[in-house]
Amino acid sequence: MVINDEILNKIAELASLKIDDSEREQLKNDMTAVLDWVEKLNEIDTSTIEPITHMTKEKNRVRKDVDSQNLPVSEAIKNAKVKSDNYFVVPKVIKKENG
Repeated sequence: MVINDEILNKIAELASLKIDDSEREQLKNDMTAVLDWVEKLNEIDTSTIEPITHMTKEKNRVRKDVDSQNLPVSEAIKNAKVKSDNYFVVPKVIKKENG
């Protein structure tokens, strides 16, 4: 597959990229080379290879979800820089948009 200006423009638009004119030819050549390499993978006979979902045979170790002694609220907030009643006070991080 050959990357042309139309495809490059579409990729740049989808990725929100601004591509300088001086970089266009090199970028088209590089992207074409990558796609050619990926197409070569289709030449490999994988009919006798079993599909896998993980690279190793390891399984996740799980533990029982057991309720245990929780930290009392007074203990949890005792070292807080700023607190109000039984709550941590933190800086506001979400701003409301005008509109």
